[in-house]
Amino acid sequence: MLLAIDIGNTHVALGLFSGSQLVHHWRLGTNRHYTSDEVAALVRSLFELSEVDRSEVHRAIISCVVPPLLPIFERTCTKLIQSPPLVVGPGTRSGISIRVDNPKEVGADRIANSVAAYHLLGGPAIAIDFGTATSFDCISEDGEFIGGAIFPGVLISLDALIAGASKLGSVEIVRPPAVIGRNTTHNLQSGMLYGYAGMVDSMVGRIRKELGEHAQVVATGGLAGLIASEAQTIRRIEPFLTLEGLRYIYELNPEPR
Repeated sequence: MLLAIDIGNTHVALGLFSGSQLVHHWRLGTNRHYTSDEVAALVRSLFELSEVDRSEVHRAIISCVVPPLLPIFERTCTKLIQSPPLVVGPGTRSGISIRVDNPKEVGADRIANSVAAYHLLGGPAIAIDFGTATSFDCISEDGEFIGGAIFPGVLISLDALIAGASKLGSVEIVRPPAVIGRNTTHNLQSGMLYGYAGMVDSMVGRIRKELGEHAQVVATGGLAGLIASEAQTIRRIEPFLTLEGLRYIYELNPEPR
């Protein structure tokens, strides 16, 4: 089986694949002070809780946007499966061309999202990831990653607003009773939900003018379902888009030694 690990700024997503099927998935909070022993203990516990036979896990792949954690998870994989993981980065075969000014700047998670989006939808396509940042990844008709856009994430924006406005408090991001809020909580919820949905539709419309009007859209990330319920341009939600992209990438590369 293949263990896919996506190390993000807020969460670490782990998925276990048997062939092409995602059979288990877990999520950890990102802790920049993890040691490899701590991560190994956590992953062992997740395997045990899910009744996974660790001896059947022989391969691993990692995408990481938190550089200090990469060697920690590399050592963890070596401890758990006695094999070094494949790390997505410059020189890794992905099946798509990276047509931007500096390919080394592109986050490994964005590459994985683009790979999965192209496999699922063909091109042109737009992959939107509602994570710490809201990223728009654009894939051409010929399967090229040509860039995109990055917007502050929903929760980051809310936290920044609350930190800068002394009379505002944290709220749960859910659909309010109406667009016009009648109290502070509903005002914030309306702005976060309908405001971001409107931003998404506007950005997709602008991107399509450059990428192609028939570009399909796929969304992923924790708030993808909620935002997609109000955004007119999102037609497909894939909660494990990044993990699926890592699986596709692993299949294109030789076994790490």
